[in-house]
Amino acid sequence: MSSVLGFGEQIEGYPVRVLNERAVRAGAGIVLLFAMMAFMNAWLTGNFQPTRVFVVAFLIDFTIRIFVNPRYAPSLIVGQWFVRKQQPEYVGAPQKRFAWAIGFALGLAMLWLLVIRQVIGPVNLVICASCLVLLFFETAFGICIGCKVYNAFNKEQAQLCPGGVCETPATPAGTLALGQGAILFAFVALVGGASALITAHGTAPAAQRVQAAAAPMTPLDAAEAERCKVPEFAKAMGHEDKWKLHNNCR
Repeated sequence: MSSVLGFGEQIEGYPVRVLNERAVRAGAGIVLLFAMMAFMNAWLTGNFQPTRVFVVAFLIDFTIRIFVNPRYAPSLIVGQWFVRKQQPEYVGAPQKRFAWAIGFALGLAMLWLLVIRQVIGPVNLVICASCLVLLFFETAFGICIGCKVYNAFNKEQAQLCPGGVCETPATPAGTLALGQGAILFAFVALVGGASALITAHGTAPAAQRVQAAAAPMTPLDAAEAERCKVPEFAKAMGHEDKWKLHNNCR
């Protein structure tokens, strides 16, 4: 039974139970992928059914992670398979459990609001965005935000953090040089200028839009107006303008 129920591995030479950070980040990336698919589907089409399914799957996965054993969580099983040929990077398990508990709490809130009560509103958006931010930082940068919060609530500080950040202070090599900052600024300015230019050329002149609006309505125009009639679900969630945008309606 002890080989099934447990959190982390006890490996000789490590002061606390550990998890393979490479598998954890891979698992976070897998969850992030499906979270983004569900979130964007709801945002662009107003269909929340995939999001509800994802919330249930998310909670099942995190329940296994926290209360059974991370090695049996579906996302970590797949993540471990992808990194099976990579050298393990062991990190402390206690802070990971705390961080995952935060995600579990957010998932419970979404289960109550979106799945059970079927509430659609800004609260859901904030919770979803929080989950996406946590997953993104874990996946892209190896930064466990929940692990940092762990130190604020525990006298025993986290050990064996990813990249050795708990034991090693930041080095000057990690700071942003003046030249790098200038390049970033120039890049943002260039993209902003290109965006303005593309938008200007892609927008019809004001006189042309007024003329089109003043023209008598034809049967084709009437059909287009009917097609562009905003559905009630989009109005209910304050999604009217975005629905028109995504359906090429003006």
